[in-house]
Amino acid sequence: MMAAPEAHHLFNNPIADHSFSADKSALAVARDNTVELYQRVGNKFTLKDELKGHDKTVTGVDIAPRSGRIVTCSQDRNAYVWERTSNGWKPTLVLLRINRAATFVRWSPSELKFAVGSGARVIAVCYFEEENDWWISKHLKKPIRSTITTLAWHPNSVLLAAGSTDSHARVFSSYIKGIDERPEPTAWGERLPFNTVCGEFLNDSAGWVHGCCFSPSGDALAFVSHDSSVTIVYPSAPEQPPRAMLNVSTRLLPFTSLIWSSEAEIIAAGHGCEAYRLRGDENGWELIGSMEMKRGPGMGSAREESALNMFRQMDLKGQAQDDTQLHTVHQNTISTLRIYEEAGGFVRKFSTSGVDGRVVIWPL
Repeated sequence: MMAAPEAHHLFNNPIADHSFSADKSALAVARDNTVELYQRVGNKFTLKDELKGHDKTVTGVDIAPRSGRIVTCSQDRNAYVWERTSNGWKPTLVLLRINRAATFVRWSPSELKFAVGSGARVIAVCYFEEENDWWISKHLKKPIRSTITTLAWHPNSVLLAAGSTDSHARVFSSYIKGIDERPEPTAWGERLPFNTVCGEFLNDSAGWVHGCCFSPSGDALAFVSHDSSVTIVYPSAPEQPPRAMLNVSTRLLPFTSLIWSSEAEIIAAGHGCEAYRLRGDENGWELIGSMEMKRGPGMGSAREESALNMFRQMDLKGQAQDDTQLHTVHQNTISTLRIYEEAGGFVRKFSTSGVDGRVVIWPL
């Protein structure tokens, strides 16, 4: 029997993004135009601090595991790097140079850079410039044609995957001389000057791409789109078509976010309010089912309740059965999935947050 998920209902507002500190004692959530910092006390999270600096909706937050720095981005076109000082959190403005909303932000695994997606058809790759003591950015532009909705780093901190509303998932090189070490060759490429496009993929029905993620090895890329599909790409060699490109179409509501729990398993969640497992390899992928063991009224065959029966219930009880509660842990769209705990190349726990103001930690 699977252990029960640990659900924390923080408030009744949407959570655009969430991030845990490395020791999991702190939780940052994006709520409207602030970032709330919660501290774990026993099995509850209590509000400890707020990061106030943005004047429009915060769209992304990410805590760097080793340095503990927090990066935030917002529809106000700004990003801040927050560092803890003796008298609270101190923000440093990042020179993004974008004229539309920032939509998504993530630290690279090396923590020397972070990437910010935007509605300005660019990705700002940001790094710290010692001599001027500020965060500056270089722009990935070509061939992006619309808003960037999602970003994901390759384990080597140089390759960056991006999904956008032009229905493409792309893999770019974000190599910055003097900051990055020269990466080992991969199936995505060898010589990788900045803004090299190492892959450009269109899903079957050209739906907006909502989420993307590299496999743990970095040798495969998966992305989810608004046509309720999951696409998995296995590159063969630079400049070559992929070795395999598999599309799993589902009859579920569209997914918004995904993680790989191992090289052979993906967890995806979104508008269906629950997380689903997919398994496979380059020979084929399939949807396994929901992460939830659902019980109670409205489940299974009871869902197919006839209209006649419904009227009979109303006649007997004077009311229809109450179905305002969903039979899922989340009560609205799940917007973000995150790896919570991993060991030996396998994810042991993952976390989700969503429009219902809940953060849930799931055992695998």
